[in-house]
Amino acid sequence: MEAAIILVFVMGYLAITLEHSIKIDKLIPALVMMAICWALIALGLDSFPQWFDSGKHALLESFGLLGHDEKMHLMEETLLHHLGKTSEILVFLLGAMTIVEIIDYFDGFSTIKDFIKTKKKTKILWIFSILAFILSAIIDNLTATIVLISILQKIVKDRNTRIWFAGLIIIAANAGGAWSPIGDVTTTMLWIGKKVTTGHLIGYLLLPSFLCMAVPSFLASFLPAFKGDLEMEETVEKSKSKFSGTMLYLGLSAIVFVPIFKVITHLPPYVGMMLSLGVVAIFAEIYSSSKFSLTEIDSTESDAHAHHSPVHYSLSKIELPSILFFLGILMAVAALESLGILFGFATTLQDSMPMLGTELNPSEPNAVSDLVVLLLGVGSAVIDNVPLVAASLGMFSADIDHVLWHFIAYSAGTGGSMLIIGSAAGVVAMGMEKIDFFWYLKKISWLALAGFLVGAVAFMFTRTLF
Repeated sequence: MEAAIILVFVMGYLAITLEHSIKIDKLIPALVMMAICWALIALGLDSFPQWFDSGKHALLESFGLLGHDEKMHLMEETLLHHLGKTSEILVFLLGAMTIVEIIDYFDGFSTIKDFIKTKKKTKILWIFSILAFILSAIIDNLTATIVLISILQKIVKDRNTRIWFAGLIIIAANAGGAWSPIGDVTTTMLWIGKKVTTGHLIGYLLLPSFLCMAVPSFLASFLPAFKGDLEMEETVEKSKSKFSGTMLYLGLSAIVFVPIFKVITHLPPYVGMMLSLGVVAIFAEIYSSSKFSLTEIDSTESDAHAHHSPVHYSLSKIELPSILFFLGILMAVAALESLGILFGFATTLQDSMPMLGTELNPSEPNAVSDLVVLLLGVGSAVIDNVPLVAASLGMFSADIDHVLWHFIAYSAGTGGSMLIIGSAAGVVAMGMEKIDFFWYLKKISWLALAGFLVGAVAFMFTRTLF
């Protein structure tokens, strides 16, 4: 039964990657793959020898000794757990996307257009790469990608040019998320699991993560896609709302406030995002009554806005197919995680490499563990990095702030950039910009690999200084 589930997962992934060839939107195979995987788990539950407790990030002992009803109850709890965690991400995304659309409703991004004076593609590339690197450390790599691609869509009208920028944003956002305890879910796992502390995490990973962002951006600046000036779309200049700047700063500040709210209350990030959305929505409703009386707009745009409040209009602009695709892909990965296949691999690896199971000396880096962690980074481009990091917690035995945990944080956080389906930021960008899997593989993956390797070498040098 496990083989059948893996086969369904592989076929679903192939259908997603071949979206443009088979002419089927990727959300369809993602949802079908998710449903069939969980259905096969339910039908063959008694045949599985092990089960992964997602709440404890560990294999459940004596799963095979449980009765059928107990196993069904445990499966339902696990499914509900994964749905809850996935829903947290989706609600968070809905809030962030709505705030971005509200900003756009008031022409807020025109303020950024006015701020970016240059038309040179290389300068714009560096602006977005650095913004992604910094923002992802503050508001996490997923949200930073959503915000910056939304802004990019207002500045770069040509999609063929825009997807190049989006590819580099994915790399920069994942690199920026690796050195912050709230920047990436895997780093957060290690932080909450008392494997790393904030000060050491920044000390070890800031330079490697920066190089992981800077090297691809530097190499990309020599590519033909980033040569010359950006062709701005010639449009009739409209009078923009006098609240455009206010709503831009209010909206972005509301998103940045989310991690602060999390630190203060210890509540999940989506709660803070809903609070931020509520505050932004209040001001949007107040300002909307005077927006169109104070500005001149064409009748078509006026009619489009007339029958909706700013919040309703913004919600109608959100791409629900991207949300459903994200639901399908995350829940499908959760199905594989629940079977404990990765931990079976970890056990085999530990048996074949006994050095992994020993206590590690911080002053003597383990060459075997270095190789395994690098492979973990490559693997995170194919398999979700959350179960991989969870597996590494069982593979290695090391004290808090051991260099190994920081290397895992770097490798798992940045390795996913090598494939567009390898990270949450990539999956969202794929949905927002309809980026083809093979286009990314040919054009962007080698840049991500170069940055990943240079950053890894830099980390190996940096750890000798601590």
